[in-house]
Amino acid sequence: MDYIDKLISLRIDNDLTQTEVGKIINKSQQGYDHIEKRRAKLSIEDLVKLCHFYNLSPNDILDYK
Repeated sequence: MDYIDKLISLRIDNDLTQTEVGKIINKSQQGYDHIEKRRAKLSIEDLVKLCHFYNLSPNDILDYK
């Protein structure tokens, strides 16, 4: 599972829409959808925002050990 799959799972497991997660990182639903579909890259700043929101470390999302 890569970090995008992890973000998708986190969103679904927390019953969030793409619109709700997009608001966390100041993106539209379409902008966040492009990240989930790998058409756009997730910035480090946005990764940090999502880590704070989900209360996880970047290592948890990136599956870095």
